[in-house]
Amino acid sequence: MTQNEISPPLFLSHYYEATHGPFRNLSNLSLTEAEIVLNSIHQSGTAFASRRPGDYLLNRRDVEKQVWQLFIDKGGKPQRQWPHYLIVGECPWLRSWYQDGREVRIPLAIFKADIISFTYGDSYPAMRYGDGKPYRGCVYTLAELPFLIETYGLPQVWNSDGQHGPERYIEAQVWADEPLLAYLSCEL
Repeated sequence: MTQNEISPPLFLSHYYEATHGPFRNLSNLSLTEAEIVLNSIHQSGTAFASRRPGDYLLNRRDVEKQVWQLFIDKGGKPQRQWPHYLIVGECPWLRSWYQDGREVRIPLAIFKADIISFTYGDSYPAMRYGDGKPYRGCVYTLAELPFLIETYGLPQVWNSDGQHGPERYIEAQVWADEPLLAYLSCEL
């Protein structure tokens, strides 16, 4: 099977640190609270997030606002100001970010099209890098996901080692709590 013959995975994955639980997003906190948490992560030096630059939080919020608006422009109806993050399929590299990493797999079929968007690669580089790749600055809908994968492939297949740029997975942004309630309310 070639890169262009890969069908979309039928699930989304979410990776997290077991001690903290799933779906923890710095953007859900006030900027001051998020800075405190990020500083703690920086000091520990153990998580992948400890390598993020000092202006990360402000840039991240700008990226999230941009993705939110582009999704609305395509007919999306976000119910949250900040998304929950998942990825299309699986990505062992992403799981390796965590010392005691866990994975939740959720069937793609449970998500309504108007509350889920996608970026090709992590939304941060997808929105911020100006390298001319056609998927930069773009947000995709659930209906566009098969085309996205047919056109560009799954990054975790063609770029598993990161040698070809920052694209290591397709990120899913879930703009509602409802489909994730079973996962939000307990430690998995």
